[in-house]
Amino acid sequence: MCKTISIFLCFCLFFSIHLFAQKQKVKNQPYGDQKLYHFGISVGMNFQDILLTNSGILSEEGETWFATIPNYSPGFSVGLLGDLYLNPSMNLRFTPMLHFGDKQFEFVEPSTGQTYSTVVRSNYMTVPLDLKIRSMRLNNYRPYLIAGVYSALDLGRKADEAIFLKPIDYGVTVGVGCDFYLPIIKIAPELRFSFGLKDMIEHNRMDITDKNLIKYANAVSKGVNRMISLTFNFE
Repeated sequence: MCKTISIFLCFCLFFSIHLFAQKQKVKNQPYGDQKLYHFGISVGMNFQDILLTNSGILSEEGETWFATIPNYSPGFSVGLLGDLYLNPSMNLRFTPMLHFGDKQFEFVEPSTGQTYSTVVRSNYMTVPLDLKIRSMRLNNYRPYLIAGVYSALDLGRKADEAIFLKPIDYGVTVGVGCDFYLPIIKIAPELRFSFGLKDMIEHNRMDITDKNLIKYANAVSKGVNRMISLTFNFE
């Protein structure tokens, strides 16, 4: 995931240099950014992650299990966008989104070499409030940065699993993007990083009916959400 971020940032740097080397051209929608407010839609993909802290607790069988996230599966994202003009360089954005995806957990017992895998589906409805900071427009391109806060509700929880996540999360977001001005609409690819601030692991597991799952549930003492999303905004 870090390699992906590095490649994207290098691309943005190269793209910015290329933009400033261009000659002036006729601008599409020259006054589009001066609207007091406007709306749009967003579609894209996401990669969900969770930063785990293992408890190191010894189970009743004398085993110590450790949890990891072995790989990441892409999910689908869709939502709405509302934009409020503040000044020539800043906008306030409200972008409620639905993120469909899952998290893959793998539990390992080092002394015996045993493993156990499970998938936790997480369908989040997020409500971010962001500040959009825009650079100078050059022809029909305008890079920008975003930063803000969000709250989230998990709509895909399923009880009686090895890992059960809390329903409500909150955190901060940062991201980069670029507005492309077309004759009729504006399209903006955007890379967003979401950092949860809350322990999402449900520790009081009275819902578990299969007692073999308790040792996996007790293996994790804390889990904090992370997510990378690549979306395309149509405004």
